[in-house]
Amino acid sequence: MTHITQLSKFAFAVCAFAAAATTAEAQSAEAFYKGKQVNLTIGYPAGTAYDVYSRLLARHIGEHIPGKPSILAQNMPGAASLKAANYIYNVAPKDGTAFGGIGRAVPMVPLYGGEGAQFDPLKFTYLGSMNKDVSLTVSWHTSGVNNLQDAMTKELIVGGSAMGLDDSTVMPYVANKLIGTKFKIVTGYQGGNESLIAMERGEVNGRSGWSYASMMATRPDWWRDKKIIPIVQMGLEKHPDLPDVPLIMDYAKNDEDKKALELILASQYLGRPFLAPPGVPADRAKALQDAFAATMADKGFLADAKKGGVEVSLVTGQETADLMKKLYGSPKNIIARATEATPPIGK
Repeated sequence: MTHITQLSKFAFAVCAFAAAATTAEAQSAEAFYKGKQVNLTIGYPAGTAYDVYSRLLARHIGEHIPGKPSILAQNMPGAASLKAANYIYNVAPKDGTAFGGIGRAVPMVPLYGGEGAQFDPLKFTYLGSMNKDVSLTVSWHTSGVNNLQDAMTKELIVGGSAMGLDDSTVMPYVANKLIGTKFKIVTGYQGGNESLIAMERGEVNGRSGWSYASMMATRPDWWRDKKIIPIVQMGLEKHPDLPDVPLIMDYAKNDEDKKALELILASQYLGRPFLAPPGVPADRAKALQDAFAATMADKGFLADAKKGGVEVSLVTGQETADLMKKLYGSPKNIIARATEATPPIGK
């Protein structure tokens, strides 16, 4: 009996110690963040869909971080958010007072042997993504390209930013390589807004890799007024709102190409990824990840998102990190085929 009692006391002491440690950890995060400012770096220009999502997050996430710090959102455009990714990884404070939003294609740059990525994508502190995405290729209503079959026989000029760093250039290049479309890619546009203005002006007559969620957040009138025509969906599955728009996966010519497409398009699941530098203290990393998830369920946030036409579907930080590990662990032949099908960075 005495032995059992001693074991019980020991077990109680261990549980009490663990509870005290957990409480202290939570209190330390709250004490750390109280009165502080957390910087949110946005890898795209003001007015873009990434900017809209990031600033929506900035208005609400502070309420869910222990200590309720203020959030300062700042734009750092450049190379389709590669500049921001490098900054977050190498320069931003690693104490939990900095995180940012980058393009979903950017963490994939090292996988395809691209240059300019000064980070290990598996070491970021992932907060999560604000949505799962499906991208579209659309044509302007006067382009003469009205469906996917047309796009395989007629040239459609699409505008994009840095080659190989953004869906606007990756997706049309991949479609040309793997399903035989004839998209002509014109690069140099700093962000999505510039390429859309170019489409209105007639400089280009389409856009590829355009997130459906972004489109509905920034140009819902174009969709409503049929100024744009959806040509093909770029994703692993069709968006429920677009049952009649062809899915690129269905046009893969063989099993290896289909698996390469699956690898390339898996980044669509990341939607709008947000991440902090590597090495953030564990309690603060958890505080940021928990705050991100709580924000996605916050009624005020969701009402704000609905008002702005912003589509929200949480991908947790752990899910994001797990997906990155899975992608980087893909078979070598599939990575090689995907690399062949994606554009060289910056060229």
